[in-house]
Amino acid sequence: MGTETDLRLREHVDRLAHEHPPLRIEDVDFTVRDPQALAQRYGHVLDYMARVELEVDRNVLELTTMLPDPPPIDRHFYADVWQPQEIQHGLILDRLQVELGRPPATTDTETVSLKLRLLGALAHLDAFQDVCRMLYYLTGMATERSAVLAYNLLHDGVSELGEKAVAETVVAPIRRQEPGHYAFYRLSATGLWNRLAAWQRWLVRRMRTISFGPVGVNNPSQLADFGDVMTSLGITARATGFAEQAVRVERDLLWAHRRGMPVPPYVLRAFREAVDRAADRSAGQNVF
Repeated sequence: MGTETDLRLREHVDRLAHEHPPLRIEDVDFTVRDPQALAQRYGHVLDYMARVELEVDRNVLELTTMLPDPPPIDRHFYADVWQPQEIQHGLILDRLQVELGRPPATTDTETVSLKLRLLGALAHLDAFQDVCRMLYYLTGMATERSAVLAYNLLHDGVSELGEKAVAETVVAPIRRQEPGHYAFYRLSATGLWNRLAAWQRWLVRRMRTISFGPVGVNNPSQLADFGDVMTSLGITARATGFAEQAVRVERDLLWAHRRGMPVPPYVLRAFREAVDRAADRSAGQNVF
């Protein structure tokens, strides 16, 4: 990346590390007016979000596998900002659902897929590592933007239920930290995309098309879980608008040559499949 982008990224990550330390569970007010109502409406949403946040340790393993020689600023970001913050988000959300009488989230913090191990083997070639880095930034952008939108909806929902403590000391502080992560990925993706050769851009588009998945989805059951989360947060009825907001920068970077495309088709396809899987499971069908 150019010197200006390097400087902006360094200043941004340093500012996040200084101004947004990991949340402390001691500062959270877990008072709930109606635990049964909150658990019934949003219990599985909290479980999904807690699992995704707590699996950050596996995400770091995936990163170090896929990117054997990342830039120092990437290491600084995920080691000093992203991982510590996300772990605390997960611990707080998981504590909340336990307070509601639900079991703690079941997490996988060790599995690295064969696909990522293969990418890591190829990433020892500098030109291919740039492709992997671009995929990492795109995934990070979509994940963090989706998280911001989802936390906005969750905040509105728990506020409507009259759960002020949950809204203001659980959801709102977590929500405030997610945009900084998104900004890191956006700056990184924009800077790197401008440096890629034509064949690298083509490969990024192709690999993104076949590998895109909603945040936190690693198997068919989790895809159905994501569909349930979409329904509970009211995303299902406005999936196109949600998807457009989640991947707008990705669309503008990768698909600017296709004017008039509001959302890349693979994104809407993944969201619709999640809703279909959830409906199938609800009807008693096997989603595996």
